[in-house]
Amino acid sequence: MRNTLIGKLKIDPIGSISNQTLTEESFQNKTLRPILKFQNDLLIESFKNYISTHKNIYYSYSVEKKLAFIENVFQRDIQYRNIAKGMVIGLFTIEEFQEYNKNVSNYNKRMVTMIAERLKSQLQVFE
Repeated sequence: MRNTLIGKLKIDPIGSISNQTLTEESFQNKTLRPILKFQNDLLIESFKNYISTHKNIYYSYSVEKKLAFIENVFQRDIQYRNIAKGMVIGLFTIEEFQEYNKNVSNYNKRMVTMIAERLKSQLQVFE
């Protein structure tokens, strides 16, 4: 039986796996996830502040609207999105920053998605 790299990977039927995909996933798991975990409390406080500066309307929403609100913040509020990304990028090592600069757009998408998902999974802390 041949032992191939593809045989050990979970293959997404919609996409394909490339060296770039492996690099991005590795960066996500080895760099982004630990930093997001470390910065969790700061990200939460930052978002609480965001809610209060937007007249606390968030608190009147249903759970579904709260989830959509968080999603919309990261899609539409470029300033806040950049602040949140800065909380993560500021903790990169030089090597991590060099890797990040190789594919800024994809890493930013991953980072913002992960931050939004992290906040959405902790709705109870905003009550």
